[in-house]
Amino acid sequence: MAETIITVRDVKKDYHLGKTLIPALKGLTFDIHEGEFLSIVGPSGCGKSTLLNLIGCIDKPTSGQVTFQGVDLATLNDDQEADIRLNKIGFIFQSFNLVAVLDVRENIEFPLLMNKVPKAERAKIVDHLIEIVGLKEYIGHKPDELSGGQRQRVAIARALVNKPRLVIADEPTANLDSDTSVKIMEVMKHLNEQEKVSFIFSTHNELIEKYAKRIIRLKDGLMVADNVAGIV
Repeated sequence: MAETIITVRDVKKDYHLGKTLIPALKGLTFDIHEGEFLSIVGPSGCGKSTLLNLIGCIDKPTSGQVTFQGVDLATLNDDQEADIRLNKIGFIFQSFNLVAVLDVRENIEFPLLMNKVPKAERAKIVDHLIEIVGLKEYIGHKPDELSGGQRQRVAIARALVNKPRLVIADEPTANLDSDTSVKIMEVMKHLNEQEKVSFIFSTHNELIEKYAKRIIRLKDGLMVADNVAGIV
């Protein structure tokens, strides 16, 4: 049995919009195991991003519990949360979130600099990831010299650079065309299968959800299905 990385137990999340209370999540319970390639699926506004923010230690639930490797995330202080986000959970954003003045190598390397990893070790790790995501020819390019798909490959490599246990991708192909989206999913699939990286990604794209080994479907803040899927 694969190790449980994340547990979600009766998690609810409410937001206040003026005097109006908006229930984004209404009581979710499930586990995420090592090696998962899990998709959170549902229409806009169903709670996908809210759920990923809770799992990624960016936000806290109104009630219920989210644990990472047995630790209740709601009990952590700011420094402990930052440590998890830097070292144990990688993030891939639909807007890429690259640093405009840094080239491909420097963007990927940045989290290693924050961890004060020695130069020779940094070079070895970054070179390996650049090879995996197919950016060897673009290593000195700045983000504005890259296509959307190439930028997302940089973001994937940067998310993996500190060898996290889990990578969270919030709509990772939302700003990409269909062909490029498939290529990005193939990169993530390869990393899941060959590098044993666990992924949880959100999407409302039926083409992309077909890549998942497991699909959790949300609607109006509730889980309506949790199914094993056949990866393409």
